[in-house]
Amino acid sequence: MEDEHEPPLQPRTQFQGRVLLLTVCAAGIGGTFQFGYNLSIINAPTSHIQEFTNETWWVRTGRPLPDQLVPLLWSLIVSLYPVGGLLGALLAGPMAITLGRKKSLLVNNIFVVAAATLFGFSRRAGSFEMIMLGRLLVGVSAGVSMNVQPMYLGESAPKELRGAVAMTSAIFTALGIVMGQVVGLRELLGGPQAWPLLLASCLVPGVLQLASLPLLPESPRYLLIDCGDSEACLAALQRLRGPADLAGELAELERERAACQGRRARRPWELFRDRALRRQVASLVVLGGVMELCGNDAVYAYASAVFSQARIPPEKVQYASIGTGGCELLAALLSCVVIERVGRRMLLMGGYGLMTCWGSVFTAALCLQSSLPWMPYLAMFCVFAFILSFGIGPAGVTGILATELFDQMTRPAAYMVCGAVMWTMLFLVGLGFPFIMEGLSHFLYVPFLCVCVCGAVYTGFFLPETRGKSFVDISEELHRLNFPGVEPGPHVDGPEVIRSTEL
Repeated sequence: MEDEHEPPLQPRTQFQGRVLLLTVCAAGIGGTFQFGYNLSIINAPTSHIQEFTNETWWVRTGRPLPDQLVPLLWSLIVSLYPVGGLLGALLAGPMAITLGRKKSLLVNNIFVVAAATLFGFSRRAGSFEMIMLGRLLVGVSAGVSMNVQPMYLGESAPKELRGAVAMTSAIFTALGIVMGQVVGLRELLGGPQAWPLLLASCLVPGVLQLASLPLLPESPRYLLIDCGDSEACLAALQRLRGPADLAGELAELERERAACQGRRARRPWELFRDRALRRQVASLVVLGGVMELCGNDAVYAYASAVFSQARIPPEKVQYASIGTGGCELLAALLSCVVIERVGRRMLLMGGYGLMTCWGSVFTAALCLQSSLPWMPYLAMFCVFAFILSFGIGPAGVTGILATELFDQMTRPAAYMVCGAVMWTMLFLVGLGFPFIMEGLSHFLYVPFLCVCVCGAVYTGFFLPETRGKSFVDISEELHRLNFPGVEPGPHVDGPEVIRSTEL
């Protein structure tokens, strides 16, 4: 299409560089940054929290906690995070529709404040149950923000920058992981006395978002299509785009509005029954599941053992682990730069293809590490290469799919489905990985490699390219794919204002 090669206007881009940067930072710092941050800070105080749990049990009962219950309670503390994330993903759709995208992110900080309070006072209260409840609440917050933030940014960005702006969700996730690893160092908040402050430090990004996000506009698409407020939509566009000519973009928004008239917001289960959405739903479920089952989280779990085998001193392993998060951050930044040039499909196929390659070498290195003295170093290199490959493609592109493949009436429900799939898979991987490691030993990565191959093949054959296309153009192309030989039918008139809050 012509607009696929249309160069962006320089004055418009410069103005967007200021306004969109503020919008991205305000949404990201209390959004996916929280997800990555809370995912990584729990690793540093593992032994300290287990000791606190044992001491609390001793004070209450007069005897130590049974040995088999110590890892069980710790597993429960860790696994409550993805359980909360699943609840948050299911809550994100109704919140995004009834409150709007921006207000949902703001209200979401209620969970963060409550969790930080529980973490901060858990030691003084002598209650490890407060830690469990806090982990559940930060999980709910992460589940909401992981869905609403890319929806908000994808709907606010112009089509020539939509992919790059939506990719910032992955950048903030990686940044949160790195910051969590840094703050969790023993020299900072990773010591035996400071761990309540470490867990409660999630309050800081929440406060930053509460102070900055109210100053920025709501999603123009939400204001026009969901609320029917043309004046508010125009005002939001003028703030986001500046003095540039908005006639073309307003015409696209009106086309979207016309396509959605007479319809209400879909419920998640209705997506599976609609033949017009079968390719979109299949892509969402398959690629969302593949991203969590590709083995990246397993690499993080195995990294410390690989570093130790590479003769890195135990006291230095924590610094080497920061390099893994730094790799994902670097890859996400690179992906943000190139996504509008190479497209979504190429990044996904290339990412999964490289992950298959490095995962195979990693498996071979694990098998031969006792025979060849340099194999542990090759395994360590593969850890960094695997994480780089994940960050440059699947980590960010997968989160854009629900924004680009679904229209305004189906997008919130699509994010609910995608979030439910991804958080469920994350929970199952965390639960089953110790058993996979024990049962397959050095071949533990073979199942993950099969998943990576499936992700690359599915992307190549079934996922359409969306780079540089408007939402209406994407919808028309998907209609042709779902109904070969049948052109999209004429629009059926409906009420002027779409009350999509009927979810």
